[in-house]
Amino acid sequence: MIKDLPTNLHRSFLFLCMFFFANTNVSAQITIGQPTFNFSPVCASPAFNSYDVNFNFSPVSGLLATNQFIVELSAPDGSFTKATVIYTSAVGEIVTSPGKITIAFPTNTAGEKYRLRIKATAPASTGQPSIEFPVYYRVHNAQYTINNFIPTATYCAGGNYVLSIDNPGGPLNDSPLKHPDLTYNWYKNNGLVLPETLVATATNGSYTVTQPGVYYARTNYGACILSSNSYSNQVTVTESTTDANTMITSSLGNPFCPSGGSTTLSVSGGIKYEWFKEGVKIEGANKQTYDTKVSGLYSVKIDFGGCTGNGSINLQSEGSFIGNLNVPNSNTINVETGETLDVTITNDAVDPSYKWYVNGTLITDAITDSYLITTVGNYKVAVTQTTGCTTTKEFNFQVSDSNLKNIPNIVSLSSGFNTWDLPGDYKNAETNVMIVSSQGQVMFNGVDYDPTKWEIKDFKNINPVYYYIITKGSEEKKGSITVIK
Repeated sequence: MIKDLPTNLHRSFLFLCMFFFANTNVSAQITIGQPTFNFSPVCASPAFNSYDVNFNFSPVSGLLATNQFIVELSAPDGSFTKATVIYTSAVGEIVTSPGKITIAFPTNTAGEKYRLRIKATAPASTGQPSIEFPVYYRVHNAQYTINNFIPTATYCAGGNYVLSIDNPGGPLNDSPLKHPDLTYNWYKNNGLVLPETLVATATNGSYTVTQPGVYYARTNYGACILSSNSYSNQVTVTESTTDANTMITSSLGNPFCPSGGSTTLSVSGGIKYEWFKEGVKIEGANKQTYDTKVSGLYSVKIDFGGCTGNGSINLQSEGSFIGNLNVPNSNTINVETGETLDVTITNDAVDPSYKWYVNGTLITDAITDSYLITTVGNYKVAVTQTTGCTTTKEFNFQVSDSNLKNIPNIVSLSSGFNTWDLPGDYKNAETNVMIVSSQGQVMFNGVDYDPTKWEIKDFKNINPVYYYIITKGSEEKKGSITVIK
């Protein structure tokens, strides 16, 4: 027994040594160096957000098979107190040094002092942080409009003018205001020689101008601001002590194409507005903008609050063409004898197409600039310019029976001929025709009666009754007209 004791002690000593060295290996650490990269600043966007980061670690043999490398992004001030994990490698993916990782930055990243650091999970180790560098994710990277895309603005002496980013603005405007976290820098353009002046930084979507000049806005992307496409149009702001001339702009240009929809007429921002067409006030047009599809001479009066402004624009439409019928509005044919009427529309439309209608019904085989009339009715020809600015104009005329001898007392809407015609003896300069509704409203009163001047509208319930008085010299005829379905 005494001889075996040293042998047992020796074995115990060897076991303890093996246990000690095994635990020493498990608790071994690796050292992770400072991450390096060749980007600064980072100007990320939806179009590009991929950046390579390199790092060293040692010893390589210290990595366990279950290890993962993690990339952390600091707060904008460089602190890792609330770091964001932006990359985690797969288990056992990186086993050699130097390691290379491709990262993407979060969409809410915006600041000048970001840092990166690398961490390992097995064994747990935290590397040195990188140098500071700017990062801006340009969530908006397109041009936008301010001041309703109006290039000029006026304020009264001693006052100011507020420039605002349009939200949403015109149909083609990509407003950055849909991203509430963005801020903006405002600049004054000093011309080609002098550098521009930064007049406001990190503001919301507006700036109050107190000095005349040319102003615009850029989305505040810090070190990335000059490489960004997120900036506005320029607006020339002037100061006025008396009545000022102001520019009216047309959103679709001038001339404009009516088939593209209404064009928006816009002026400098003021307090009150009055719009006019051909010198006549447009009722209800009291805003900074006015929408129209009609060409003409438009003008506006603006109250800036202490001074006023006036502007005008001769709005012209593209695609406008001239058309004329070779017949008057009212025509007759003798149906009994088979008399016809050859109608032609002359016009200067480009590549015109034609559609003819009688009593509202399309005449399917009438597709040229002329049509031979054989029946009475209300006719219309629609001329469409098919090349360039597509425009359609309609020309109306009526054909009645010259053999009409009696004054009709019934008009049937089902016939499609919803006018009241008279024999030719009563349609001249010597005969006055008056038509009165059962409520006493005068529907027509004059000489040279033209059936197209009084179109009978459809009705819902009771057949309406009208009364006529025809006076020719001392002769007078009276009667009633009943309208039926």
